Formats: sequence, C-alpha cells, structure tokens
Amino acid sequence: MSSVRVPSATPAEYSGLLLIDKPAGITSHDAVDRIRRRFKMRRVGHGGTLDPAATGLLILLVGRATRCARFLLNADKTYFSTLRLGQSTDTQDSAGKILETKPVAELSREQLEKICEEFRGEIEQEIPAYSAVRVEGKRFYELAREGKAVPQRFRKVKIYSLKIAEIRLPEVDLEVTCSSGTYIRTLCADIGKRLGCGGHLSRLSRASVGPFSIDKAVALDQAGPEHLLPIEQVLSIGPVSSRSDR
Repeated sequence: MSSVRVPSATPAEYSGLLLIDKPAGITSHDAVDRIRRRFKMRRVGHGGTLDPAATGLLILLVGRATRCARFLLNADKTYFSTLRLGQSTDTQDSAGKILETKPVAELSREQLEKICEEFRGEIEQEIPAYSAVRVEGKRFYELAREGKAVPQRFRKVKIYSLKIAEIRLPEVDLEVTCSSGTYIRTLCADIGKRLGCGGHLSRLSRASVGPFSIDKAVALDQAGPEHLLPIEQVLSIGPVSSRSDR
C-alpha cells in the first residue's frame, strides 16, 4: 500500500486517508482535532471511532475523502481483546463500576473453545446501556448516566472468527474478526456470563478495518501529508451494506 507524496500541495488540496495507530487515553475526536491543526484545515473526519482506552487502527479522512466515511463505517473489523473473567461491570469494560465479583475456576482450552463456538457466526447481541444508540432523541449512555431505564434493544451481528490467543487466568486474550456494529465488550461479557463467573473487556486494540491494517499505520504525532493514501483505496472495499456501526 503506497502513500501519496504531496510536499507541494496546499492545505486546501490535501485529500486522502491517514492510517493512525491511536494511543490509549485520547478520544478519536482528539486525534481528528490534532490533524486539523497540523494540516491547517477543518475538513478532517474519521472512519469509525475507538473508545479512549482502546488502541490501534484509527482511519482519518482528509479533504474530499470525508465523503467515503460510510465505506469504512460498514467494513468488517479485527480486534485483539482481553477478557477479564470474574468481574462484571456496568459498562462491560474496565472503565465501569464493578457490579459483581465471582471466583474463576480452572478452565481448559477445550472448555473455553466449546463456549466460544457458541458465539461464532451470526449472533444477536443486546445493545449495552453505555452506548451511543439513540432513543427518543437521547443516547443510551445519557439515560444510563442519569439513572434512567435504558430500553432493551438487540442487534444481529456476525462473528467471522473468534480465536483464543492465550489463557492466563483470570484473563483470556481473544482475536475477533466481526461485522460492523459488533460490541466486543458485550461479547466478552456474554462469554463470561456463559462461563458462570462473569467478565468484562479489560483491553482492546483494533488490528484492521476492511483491507487496511495496523501494520501500515503511523503514530499520531508523526502523521503528515506524506502519509496520505489515495481515496481510491477505500473504494476497493466494495458496496456499502445496510449495517450500522457502533
């Protein structure tokens, strides 16, 4: 995947994709703002957010490339995640309040593999309370933070691949390739629930979005116009599906 060198271009002419290796501790919008300031232009967006604690591939869109966001939002994605067994939280990740703690029994790879098999293919996930889904003009997380009841909603997603990378109880490393709209924290919580001890997502890193890989990404503080990729590369993803991203 070659980059487009535009050393003579003016800010108004910058256009393309930036593959960023997002560090933990900043929002996707923080990354967008940094590139806006560096490129001295407002027309910068992203192709799908990552939570502040998450790391990995964040695709930023510059100039005319912002029109291609829908192709990336609906692309399949691969994540490296860590499931922390024995603790359930209200947000299904490590940022939330611990609701319940249970002992974690000895667990063989064969036992875990059997449980994981139940989550491969097309599954139905309950949309978590702390999510950006809207209901009657308000986002779920706004209702949850106000202590109000969040309506129960479900979404069909596809788990194309769910691999057990390493077991070091109480943590389990998983590699997940899934459709857009999949909640990895919900997947972790559901696996923990199925095991009877509960669990939550403790670490998350995005490895790929469609054909784009973290291997080609650059650090946020090093990204410049010389790292822009042509718009045509995002069009190679193909038709946009009806799936909606998280």
